[in-house]
Amino acid sequence: MTWFLVRSAGWASLALVLTLALVTTVAVARFAPAVPVLGPADWAALRFTVGQAVLSAGLSVALAIPLARALARRRFPGRAVLVALMGAPFILPAIVAVFGLLAVWGRAGIVSQGLDILGLPPVSIYGPVGVVLAHVFFNLPLATRIILQGWLSIPQEQFRLAAMLSMTRRDVARHLERPMLRAVVPGAALVIFLLCLSSFAVALALGGGPRATTIELAIYQAVRFEFDLPKAAALAVIQVMLCLGAATLTLSVARPVDTAPGLDRVVERWDAQGGRASDATLITVAAVFLTLPLAMVVWRGVFGLFDMPPTIWRALATSLLIALPAAGLAVAMAGALAALILRMGARVPGVARGVEAAAILALAVSPFVMGTGLFLILNPWTDPFAAAIPVTVAVNAVLAMPFGLRVLLPALRDAEATQGRLGRSLGLSGWRLFRVAIWPRIRRAVGFSMGLAAALSMGDLGVITLFAPPGVETLPLAMYRLMGSYRTAGADGAALVLVAAAFALLWLFDRGGRVDDPL
Repeated sequence: MTWFLVRSAGWASLALVLTLALVTTVAVARFAPAVPVLGPADWAALRFTVGQAVLSAGLSVALAIPLARALARRRFPGRAVLVALMGAPFILPAIVAVFGLLAVWGRAGIVSQGLDILGLPPVSIYGPVGVVLAHVFFNLPLATRIILQGWLSIPQEQFRLAAMLSMTRRDVARHLERPMLRAVVPGAALVIFLLCLSSFAVALALGGGPRATTIELAIYQAVRFEFDLPKAAALAVIQVMLCLGAATLTLSVARPVDTAPGLDRVVERWDAQGGRASDATLITVAAVFLTLPLAMVVWRGVFGLFDMPPTIWRALATSLLIALPAAGLAVAMAGALAALILRMGARVPGVARGVEAAAILALAVSPFVMGTGLFLILNPWTDPFAAAIPVTVAVNAVLAMPFGLRVLLPALRDAEATQGRLGRSLGLSGWRLFRVAIWPRIRRAVGFSMGLAAALSMGDLGVITLFAPPGVETLPLAMYRLMGSYRTAGADGAALVLVAAAFALLWLFDRGGRVDDPL
């Protein structure tokens, strides 16, 4: 009975993902009046999109591995706060984070001012370099948190056993750390690649032009300015195919790791006696790189708090009304799909890999194509504007679900292979097995996934722009409208409220998921 419910929930979750990811694209193509023709500019956008996505994902993961290792090995005052702050860039609305990056790296930013004092020319982050820099800024925290979850999933008693066997640091890396990285890193790289593949706001603000146009930006131009639905649908299909190819390649590289059960105790890492200076330097540099733009956003926002209109607080309530149900639905879907993938993997591995690849399709579908497709589907049957809130909740849940899946799947696989096996040998089954054996091992991952999904939903500005009726607006939409009416100070204040709300949701849910040592 339990397996039947899990299987049903998993297939229902996958059906919702496929409906919003593929049916909307088909709807746009169906209503398109002509056969699309892609020009040289579209193929140039395709080449740039793939190149910058590969480079951005590679740099983010390559930098996140030593950073996550340093954070996993070191204990110092304020570590939990630092890790939480380092996760803030990923949950920032893209345009707000771009403003923070410009305040640091722009021609009038802090870095350029320092170079001017030294008599050196200012730096410019516009173009391909700026797009990659912004993507690393966004995704380095995400990669670090996912890989850090993997490091913390290694039973600490194994490090004590390694010390008793007089293993060197190279032996520890070979037998404990590298197998974990082989299981975790490909999934993190895939998620970041897909995020960079569908980048819009970063390319719009820092890229643009023939040399730095992404597929997402080309889709936006086709829908918004040209109303060329065949072209938008063709580009969307190409984006989905790239997603499937990347998912297939990545899942063929990833290898699950079998770990022995542990007691969730924090023990001293004897293999971490050396390298304190290098770890401290790495953590400090990463903290400055990730938090300085955030500090600039906060600094500007403080002065704009008193210029915000009263409607901001109603918009905040609307955003919470969307974010909390979307987060709960996203984590429920991710958990059901993770359980389905594990069960199917033991019986039909090929089907399990297919389910895992299909589950992340939402990251490859353009929000503009998804929103336009939903509008075309709902319009003959009901008023699309009356369904603004439930549609936005469903879309945000589907968009946030892949992040939860990448966090929950390794944690659930580890719990099933260790505590699950032990619990069954003791006669536990069903809900009792989950409550006693599985839940304590995945509680941290569930809390982080819930907080991440809620924070992402708070800052989303996608389908709501197409469906919001005149009297309804979310906090990001209210901020963008203030910017459009040149009320810059009020927009800065709204951005600060949005950042504070998103960060508070991430921190509260993440704190609720901690078992022993805080992340």
